[in-house]
Amino acid sequence: MKTIFSGIQPSGNVTLGNYIGAMKQFVELQDDYNCYFCIVDQHAITVHQDPQQLRKSIKSLAALYVAIGLDPERATLFIQSEVPAHAQLGWIMQCVAYIGELERMTQFKDKSQGSEAVSAGLLTYPPLMAADILLYNTDVVPVGEDQKQHLEITRDLAERFNKKYREVFTIPEVKIPKVGARIMSLQEPTKKMSKSDPNQKSFITLLDEPKQIIKKIKSAVTDSEGIVKYDKENKPGVSNLLSIYSILANVTIEELEQKYEGKGYGDFKQDLANVVVDALAPIQERYNELINSDELDQILDAGAEKANKVAFKMIKKVEKAMGLGRKR
Repeated sequence: MKTIFSGIQPSGNVTLGNYIGAMKQFVELQDDYNCYFCIVDQHAITVHQDPQQLRKSIKSLAALYVAIGLDPERATLFIQSEVPAHAQLGWIMQCVAYIGELERMTQFKDKSQGSEAVSAGLLTYPPLMAADILLYNTDVVPVGEDQKQHLEITRDLAERFNKKYREVFTIPEVKIPKVGARIMSLQEPTKKMSKSDPNQKSFITLLDEPKQIIKKIKSAVTDSEGIVKYDKENKPGVSNLLSIYSILANVTIEELEQKYEGKGYGDFKQDLANVVVDALAPIQERYNELINSDELDQILDAGAEKANKVAFKMIKKVEKAMGLGRKR
């Protein structure tokens, strides 16, 4: 059985874009793959985090992972900082990486632009991400389109290490969903939906109340044409809403275009709002059961124990290949 690894940062609220672009796939994949799902809290501290809020966000994200349908019996759910091998291999991957290739990363250039005090962790984020993935002999990484570049550097670092020392790492493949991989902002549909967007109307979180969801969908930017049709270039707002509707209701975009032929955006938006509310209701119910429960702690303890065993074996193989320590 092939292995999948994926991680999400516990910063801000998990959006509908995160769910559709990555998390929804996890539930579908856990039957066919050996799955590791990680809350990458060490990545979150590349920018300052309030300690109490960070701890709260970590538990909240863990509860959401289980609430969306992950089964701890079939998938390993754990917190990155509870497995020391991530930071250990992260340092080794930094030593394998080149400064030039790290400086060329789009995310680093975007986040460091115009700032005098840039965290070194922002530059060395990709080697830590590579370590996260490579520790578990990962075959496949399901990600949104915006993380593709980070996966490419992970592959490069793994291949470079294998050539310099010996074949230790599995070279992971990228899995990007064909539809809905990049859910866009409800207010600026040419930009990706982001939990860090200052405009609260631009994104829906998995924990938004029904009234908030309906309000946000109804105020979503469309156009003056009044025709429900998928045309990403000329009708980005309507196309984005169609993608969300199609994925959550499990109907094709063509069927939706036919359903709303001759109707305005009012009916379309109201129906979409109902679809989103209905899709998130069971997730929210399960989340509320878990968030302050012993069950969640037991799931995370078991996940950390399993991940530590696998990661420890890999870090020892890496150290041996490089000549670190006393043992041959």
